[in-house]
Amino acid sequence: MTTTSEVVVARRSPDVHSRVMLPMTDISLRLLEDRIDTLYRTDGKGRLVSTNEWDTRPPPRFHLMRTRQGAIFRWRADLPQQIVEDLSQLGREEKCEASFDRLPALDELYLELLSRHQPIERIWSGPAYAAIDVGPPPAELTPITARNAELLHPHFQEWVPDVPHRQPFFAKVLDGAAVSVCCSVRKSKTVHCAGVETHPDFRGHGYALEVVQGWAAHVRAQGVMPFYSTPWSNIASQGVAAQLGFRLVGADFHVT
Repeated sequence: MTTTSEVVVARRSPDVHSRVMLPMTDISLRLLEDRIDTLYRTDGKGRLVSTNEWDTRPPPRFHLMRTRQGAIFRWRADLPQQIVEDLSQLGREEKCEASFDRLPALDELYLELLSRHQPIERIWSGPAYAAIDVGPPPAELTPITARNAELLHPHFQEWVPDVPHRQPFFAKVLDGAAVSVCCSVRKSKTVHCAGVETHPDFRGHGYALEVVQGWAAHVRAQGVMPFYSTPWSNIASQGVAAQLGFRLVGADFHVT
């Protein structure tokens, strides 16, 4: 089960909190490109055909990732060529940023172009983090495999089919039941992307912090870069990234 939510994003506001500063980071543009290419399966021309998951879903029509090094963008395979060319031109006009508005400077132009193809259904926007420096994993975490997937039954039954496909998979277990989980929902040889969920009855105790740190430490030990993303609306999730010292490396904007 993927926990990434899709939300309609409010229009840009002059509120001082609408910009998020990006600290200096040594992460390469190539690795950031690997990250966006890990999210999706593509055709021979690099166009998006589905999400990169065992239970694939349709991809967004357009995905833009703004980074300090420049913009990275991809489009769905069924977009008309003229719209692709116009979107690409806008993407090339995006400036390198050391801070991020919640929406791109040219967001209304992207939406106008995509509306020519079909009505806008969803807009998703949020920060993307890299776990470059990860501390040691917490001691009291349980790796979840097919052998002990029953630990998910009380609170995360819907995650059980994912267990073989989304390794590594870690849980915080209390009284024989997983109460918070983190696993690799999309992955490649160089990048793993996190999926996280804590049962509502157990939120506010730092369990998400533990499972994310344990997952990230395990992935990093394999020589792979862990990435963590969340909507702007999820303040608690952004707090987890901040407490763990994850680096803010970009901002995603994708449209269906």
